[in-house]
Amino acid sequence: MSQIKIEHNPSEERLQELGVSGWEIWEKEVSKFPIDFDETECAYVLDGEILVTPAGGEPVRILPGDLVVFPAGLDSQWEVVKPLRKHYSYDFPDGI
Repeated sequence: MSQIKIEHNPSEERLQELGVSGWEIWEKEVSKFPIDFDETECAYVLDGEILVTPAGGEPVRILPGDLVVFPAGLDSQWEVVKPLRKHYSYDFPDGI
């Protein structure tokens, strides 16, 4: 089963190395919706809080300062608990 990977509070050097500041920004109001990932996404949460529940799995709480990898093939249900702002990219270095 595809697993969500979270790196809590990565260093400024790590974020620069990944080029996070140049990634797109996505914002979402408090809501619930499904997301199925057909490609791997890396995200860095700026504001808000989300609960991501993989199909057949336990909910994962994602907070500001978390660097998250959502793997290709992940089917998930999202609950935006607090309004969300995140950087995201589908094109990032391996080894995250």
